[in-house]
Amino acid sequence: MTEAQLRQYQDLQEVPIEDPGSDHEEGWAYEDVLQGRQDIPISHEGGELNAIREIHGMRAAWVEKKRIDFRTRRDRTDRHTRAFQKEIPGATQAFMDWSLRKKEGWALPEEEVEEESSGSGGADIRVVDVFTTYDMHILYPAKDTLLTALVRRGFIPCAPTNPSVCITIDALELFRVTNLRSPHLSIHAFIKALCDLHGTPFKRYLATQFSIAHDLHLTIRANIDKTVQKLLFELLFTMDGNDSLKRIVKYELGADGEPLRTCEGLDSRKVTDDLFLARDEVNKWAIEGLQDLMGDDFTEDNPDADYNPCIDRWKNMKADITKRMWGIFDETGIFLALCRHGFALVIADMVRSGEMAKYPLSVVAIMLKVFGKDLGGGYDIGCKLKGTLTRSPLAQLVHELNYSSLVGSFHGHAHRRLCQLVHLATYVRGLGLEDLEGCERAFSKSNALAGSTRHASVFHRIQAIDAYFKHNDDAEVFANLTLFEYNNYKQCTEILESGPTALATAMHDLGITDTAVFEECRVEERVYLEGLSHEPLEETLQMEYYQKLVNLAATTLTPEEKKARATRRKIFNKYEKDLMRVLDLEEKLQIETRWTPECQEWRDAATLVSMSKYQLALDNLEGLIVARMFELTKMNMSQTGYKMRKHIAKALQSCSHAIRTALDNYNTATRALNPPRQQLEWSAVVEYAFLADFDLLRDARQDNSQKLWAKPAGRLAMDLYYKIMRAGEERDRLNVEIRHIVTYLRDEEQYLRRMEATLHSERPELAHQISVYAARRGHFYQQHHRRLIKIANLPGFTGTLEPGVALENGHGEPASVWSMLQMDVDGAAPAASRVADEAEDEDNVSEDRREAEAEGQASDEEEEMSAVITSIIQLAFD
Repeated sequence: MTEAQLRQYQDLQEVPIEDPGSDHEEGWAYEDVLQGRQDIPISHEGGELNAIREIHGMRAAWVEKKRIDFRTRRDRTDRHTRAFQKEIPGATQAFMDWSLRKKEGWALPEEEVEEESSGSGGADIRVVDVFTTYDMHILYPAKDTLLTALVRRGFIPCAPTNPSVCITIDALELFRVTNLRSPHLSIHAFIKALCDLHGTPFKRYLATQFSIAHDLHLTIRANIDKTVQKLLFELLFTMDGNDSLKRIVKYELGADGEPLRTCEGLDSRKVTDDLFLARDEVNKWAIEGLQDLMGDDFTEDNPDADYNPCIDRWKNMKADITKRMWGIFDETGIFLALCRHGFALVIADMVRSGEMAKYPLSVVAIMLKVFGKDLGGGYDIGCKLKGTLTRSPLAQLVHELNYSSLVGSFHGHAHRRLCQLVHLATYVRGLGLEDLEGCERAFSKSNALAGSTRHASVFHRIQAIDAYFKHNDDAEVFANLTLFEYNNYKQCTEILESGPTALATAMHDLGITDTAVFEECRVEERVYLEGLSHEPLEETLQMEYYQKLVNLAATTLTPEEKKARATRRKIFNKYEKDLMRVLDLEEKLQIETRWTPECQEWRDAATLVSMSKYQLALDNLEGLIVARMFELTKMNMSQTGYKMRKHIAKALQSCSHAIRTALDNYNTATRALNPPRQQLEWSAVVEYAFLADFDLLRDARQDNSQKLWAKPAGRLAMDLYYKIMRAGEERDRLNVEIRHIVTYLRDEEQYLRRMEATLHSERPELAHQISVYAARRGHFYQQHHRRLIKIANLPGFTGTLEPGVALENGHGEPASVWSMLQMDVDGAAPAASRVADEAEDEDNVSEDRREAEAEGQASDEEEEMSAVITSIIQLAFD
């Protein structure tokens, strides 16, 4: 009988059926016998207990033991990360191989196919693409792991070991590019769209699988970019904080609902580039870190520091506000630095705080370390940062490297006039027309990331922000680089063309013969406003003495009051109190004869008191006007909901009543002055756009209303003069930058072509990645050349489009000497003559194309104007 026949007979044999009434019982419970819960029949032979022990041991050997799993959900991400990290180098090489094969249309090499046919491993994989899902069996050679073999075929696995599901690189790339263009698109939304296309219900684990593959895809791309990519930036930069990109920290709640501990997964992954500052690097500039750096020289508050008149206007100047933040957030926003063209330079996470001083200090420190001398940094409270830098360990470095702390043009108009005369970009020599407000424009777009990062992990939030700003640098800022130059050049030439004529007319009307008067006026106005910063101590005491004498005279009893005993006692106590203060002030002021209403000192002090009340009324009116300005801008902003608009409308209505009352008080105070000041009308007050208009109404000891800088016409002429000066500086800067761009475009193209040709035979996969990078950069070259030609055709253009010679020409630089060798790659024309060729082709452009370009230019100008308006509106939140 064969083995197969025996197995068939065994399957067909009868199964014994147990009789419920039978006295025989199979399977004694050994533990029950030992505990006395079950009896066993004992024979004369004995040994029943040993037999039961043997049966129990045999059964225990056959029963599979349940494995105790000590893993937790919290450390799953960390284990995935460690497992993936070992595969990253091989996966990066496999990705480059796949990319090269896809471009060339190559199949797998024959030797690799032979290795796979007798391969050392295989796996069944489900592949998810954009429109299809299919199963496949993959064999891979001994030199590959399963992960690298999958990547080499264009699939990204969802697990580091033994994956069962893969996502195609094309599907991941579609999500990556779409998400960067529209940050509102989340992984959940994209997976739901794929489920709709595939006709399958959405399940949360599908999004988790896609997220794992997406992280691996971004890591591989980042490794490739490190080999190829390098960016250079300019020296003028702007920085600011934004609290939209917060992240909620996850807590484990106790029985009482209070948070016990964080329950976030362990994730050791980090975004490995120089864009994000490490938290330790930032924290060393906190108060505790400054104490360690400066030792005994550290003082948190410097009583001798210059008074800052803007401190009451900006919430990020107030330490009690910036130190506080809701406990549900860990990261409370980002602090960003951009160059004047919009390239991201450095980002710092704001952690469990508002916009504290340690963030701009850490940014200035890294900028000075990297870029060196003659930096100009714009910041909305640059006036205060200037003082903070002088009291920090950076003070000597700031002085030696000539660092300038500036205030942006739009934020600057919300500062006091005294601050504007020193720090505002309009009055800074050499700054040109740069407004230093690039961060506001960047935040207006990056705020779209808030929805997808609010509940993300620490790594995924940083990864999303990092990917967004890098893509923005490549696809937006670099693409619009020459558009920025064109718009600025067009603006400064228009100012230089029409400005001098308008200035000459204004000077003639004002009786001014020399433009040096405007510099003298600015200095005179600054000296005057500095005198208003603090009231002299003697005048303060004189005003208090006058007020106490008035109070003392007011406590004289009338005949009716003398009859009331309680009133008499109350007034007498008040009289004694005022008398003691009068005697004390007479001793301090060394007054021998008490003042009376007939003496000159009384009248002078009365004038000072009237002026003080006038200024208090003016301060109250100004504060209400500022609140109204901010509420109006918020009401007209996009993404302000209906309920919020109604709430703001009610606030505006209440504010209007308060403004009318404050205006009445102000006009009453002006009538008490000698001579009376000009009354303000409701229609004029509500149209105030610049807060500097209020500063000119402050006058404590002299009448400067006839000064040139105090007249509206004089101030307009002075602003026009400085605008013309800055426009000339801007044209000089643009002439330098335009030649830099022409040179860089030529050098980068030649350098990348040279590198691609050099590596084509040795490392074809790396050469292909260089060509991919070159194609991504070169995608905008043609429009750059066209815009450069438009700049050269502008009336008043004084620069040149002839390429220069770059100073940085060492190994690895685009302008390195060995990359400038004569070469002929694919019959390409020399890059130096590309601009001239574009100029010749301009005459051959079709009419349809010209119309389309004109429409595109109009659209660009509208977009630029929209960005400017957005920047102005953002002032409401600073």
